[in-house]
Amino acid sequence: MAEPMILDGNEVSKRIKDKLALQVAALEQKGVRPCLATILVGDDPASATYVRMKGNACKRLGIESKKIELPEETTTKELLAVIRELNNDSSVHGILLQHPVPSQIDERAAFDEIAIEKDVDGVTTLGFAQNAFGFAHYPSCTPAAILAILDHYQLPIEGKHAVVVGRSPILGKPVSQMLLNRNATVTICHSRTENVSDFVKKADIVVAAVGKPEFIQGEWMKTGAVVLDAGYNKGNIGDCDYDGCAQRASAITPVPGGVGPVTISMLLKHTVEAAERSV
Repeated sequence: MAEPMILDGNEVSKRIKDKLALQVAALEQKGVRPCLATILVGDDPASATYVRMKGNACKRLGIESKKIELPEETTTKELLAVIRELNNDSSVHGILLQHPVPSQIDERAAFDEIAIEKDVDGVTTLGFAQNAFGFAHYPSCTPAAILAILDHYQLPIEGKHAVVVGRSPILGKPVSQMLLNRNATVTICHSRTENVSDFVKKADIVVAAVGKPEFIQGEWMKTGAVVLDAGYNKGNIGDCDYDGCAQRASAITPVPGGVGPVTISMLLKHTVEAAERSV
């Protein structure tokens, strides 16, 4: 089989950012600077790295990044008060609560405290429901990135059988709804699914979102499948065995440089659009 098309997330991300730069410039002429507030609770090094990366991405595009760092022992009540303050701050257009949060915090309550018009990461229950019905302004960023990659490379979704491996509330579940809304036939597999390989073998589109390094094997792939690997594990390893899957796939995202860069771009896009809606 011919070499697969490499779905270059950096290329997709650049196109999105180029357009956003024009939108940010137009907002500045109106005296508005898009602002993303990030909340980090505790000192988890991986979370701190993610927040720093997002802050740097904002800076490069002219988006203000407002960082709120809270101690490890922060209570749910204290976190909710911080989120409410940001909800009421008209200069803040998007709110990102970096997860996971410390175990004593009710994460779902914290997510749902974020005002829907500032839920640029697509984490609220209301945002999830709007996404399922197909009219969310800000769907979860990684699912939005996956759809953006498919659209950029003009890969068909309608009528295709998509198998999503993973069911998290910010990735597996919402991307399944988004593919369904685009007229794909969707199968969701997860940690309790028996014989996962049998489902993957029937897929035209495979979304790997299980959080296990190299879980999906090349021999599971249907010849010509499109593979979108949203996994990011220690050592820059995805959820797919890349070399094995690439032998059968017609198109595949690399890790790193695939879904990840586009995910950050979608967060920036949602923040800029939230600023535009505030004018």
